[in-house]
Amino acid sequence: MAAGYAVLLLVTVFVLFGLLYWNTAVFVHEQTEETIEVEISGLAEHYRQAGLVGLREVIDERAQGQRLSLYLLTDPARRPIAGNLNAWPVATVPGDWIDFDYRRPVGERVVEHRAHARHLVLPGGYQLLVGYDIQDQVRLERRMRISMIWIGALALVLGLGSGLVMARRWLSRIDTVNKTAGEIMQGDMSRRVPVHGTDDELDRLARNLNDMLDRIEALMTGLRQVTDNIAHDLRSPLNRLRSRLEVTLMDDPGRDIYRTALKSTMEEADHLLNTFNALLLIGEAESGLDRSKLLKVDLSDRLHDLAELYEPAAEEAGLIFSENIEDGLCVRGQPDLISQAVVNLLDNGLKYTPKDGKLEIKAYTDDMKRSCVEVSDTGPGIPPEDRVRVLDRFVRLEGSRSSPGSGLGLSLVAAVTKLHQGEIVLDDNKPGLIVRLIFPAFTEIEPALSDARGTPGKVPQK
Repeated sequence: MAAGYAVLLLVTVFVLFGLLYWNTAVFVHEQTEETIEVEISGLAEHYRQAGLVGLREVIDERAQGQRLSLYLLTDPARRPIAGNLNAWPVATVPGDWIDFDYRRPVGERVVEHRAHARHLVLPGGYQLLVGYDIQDQVRLERRMRISMIWIGALALVLGLGSGLVMARRWLSRIDTVNKTAGEIMQGDMSRRVPVHGTDDELDRLARNLNDMLDRIEALMTGLRQVTDNIAHDLRSPLNRLRSRLEVTLMDDPGRDIYRTALKSTMEEADHLLNTFNALLLIGEAESGLDRSKLLKVDLSDRLHDLAELYEPAAEEAGLIFSENIEDGLCVRGQPDLISQAVVNLLDNGLKYTPKDGKLEIKAYTDDMKRSCVEVSDTGPGIPPEDRVRVLDRFVRLEGSRSSPGSGLGLSLVAAVTKLHQGEIVLDDNKPGLIVRLIFPAFTEIEPALSDARGTPGKVPQK
């Protein structure tokens, strides 16, 4: 990893400085050639107008005091006539640009310089060479190349160092993740991957892993609670069932006693079956829905059917039943589970509302275009401090322990609502309880969704 990072940094540095070097060299070279082209064109024009004598005077004049510009005018045999070069450069091809070395005095010394020049043959066979001293350019290019080498070496060292530091840092964090995973595999579900606060990829991975672990721990805790609750709550009915059968067999009963014992046994068995069915439904709801099974549910029609089903039962119980259901309400989800949730709320209202009380079901669209279902009664209600706790499995308040039930009704309602990405709200009806189910706004996402109505069935209630 460190070597790869160093190589990447080195290649990047060389590419950047290579572009800088190339652009600088090309720019200076083009500027030099443009200057020479202008000079040689001007001299050629002066030759056409003033002849050889005029050209010679101009060259001698320009050559005086010039440090970088080079001039040489020769006859057809390349014998010097004018200029600041002593002889014609070697290996010159007429009409071509040439680079050549020449010697020039610098103080008391004679040094060798590099030049770039343009050759032109004038009418009459006279030859003109105009050039420019590029020794400074050569030095600049040499220094840039040396700088590139040193910078490349420095980049390599820094890249290796930075890569090693980063590799050690990342590998250390990965080792921490592996160590945490190993501890979790050993059974320590409380362990979590450290988050360093850098918001990089490893931090995001750590947060996702921790969220997943929180979810897994919550599910396992719920599973343990369910197991414990089942063992505790089902032990009593099973013991009563066995004791009743044992007593019946020990006596010398008649036909009526057998019938009574069998009836009681069947009631206990129904209670156990209802409990297990409720647990299965809650498990189904909490496991999530297959997206292919999502249906467009006509909520208004289903609630009208439920109201029609429960109105006679409410009147028989001596309750005042009313409905206020807005037409055209639709939600997306599993129709049977939604119906079962509302059935549980209505059953709880029937069970806990005293005679001459009121039971009402409402449905409407709120300001956020969400579908809301309310079931309200005038029973004892639920204290504010217990409204979160009653949504857990097998939770029964003190006032309800004398009545039949398993403590799973509201748990199922909460699970179904959460499954549909909705919200359950328990509120005070003064007196009584209002349970409000809020479902997300309906949108036509999948055109092939079928329309679900059907008659809801009853499920175990609280």
